[in-house]
Amino acid sequence: MSDDPSEAGRLRARKAPTAFRTISEVADDLHIPQHVLRFWETKFPQLKPLKRGGGRRYYRPEDIALLRRIADLLYTQGYTIKGVQRLLREGGLAEGETELPPAEPEPAAGSLRAVLEELEELAEELHALAGR
Repeated sequence: MSDDPSEAGRLRARKAPTAFRTISEVADDLHIPQHVLRFWETKFPQLKPLKRGGGRRYYRPEDIALLRRIADLLYTQGYTIKGVQRLLREGGLAEGETELPPAEPEPAAGSLRAVLEELEELAEELHALAGR
């Protein structure tokens, strides 16, 4: 066996879809660092990879599917960890569910303008006080 990384990638691609994956394989496939995957295990009790001797983790296909959904919610949809935890707790990410509940509505642009104007007024007052 050679040390060619492209050969290692080809060997990994031959695993069956139902095969268990190591944390390094999952991290490479999902483009998420291993330490983040381990952190998510502490935050999402639904995520339970098998652990063998020495603490080596093996992720089942269901674990990988859950990780994909968590990553999508956090990185693409803009949810917080607490928001994803709530969705999981309330059953919002049942196995095989593809449609996600709508995200919290964004505040109206008018209210954002009002807040911005108020902040600008406060900044002017602070500049005036600093100038004394």
